[in-house]
Amino acid sequence: MGKALAAGAAAVWVVMLAGCADGTRTQMAQQAQTGLVGMPKSRLLSCAGVPARQAAAEGREYYTYVHGSGYGGGPWSSLGVAGGSGGGGVGLGIGFPLGGSAGYCEATFVLQNDVVRQVNYPAGANLPDCGSIVQNCMGAS
Repeated sequence: MGKALAAGAAAVWVVMLAGCADGTRTQMAQQAQTGLVGMPKSRLLSCAGVPARQAAAEGREYYTYVHGSGYGGGPWSSLGVAGGSGGGGVGLGIGFPLGGSAGYCEATFVLQNDVVRQVNYPAGANLPDCGSIVQNCMGAS
């Protein structure tokens, strides 16, 4: 019984730490909307990398970075086949998500005159995932 209690406490601790990390990334995403304004384009490309999409219109450039799959989670399955000199076997696995939200964010940086003027996230974006996009730039601004 002592091992089960220790395992349960460890699981609770891991979930709490994950929640803290999400809170930090959420704050980072929110702070980036003002903290990265004024960042030169060269520094943005250095810390965030090459954007997934780019566009230009009316003297502005739009760099969109994407994080996550957007997969909301549902049951999934896999099939494995193994063989060797001693025989073979087939296995089927079924998995179920343990909660959480679909991890997805698009962050669009609006640049004018090679300087970041805005950082936008779509309505309903998963802010911890947005924080993952901007985290390398927050220390570089």
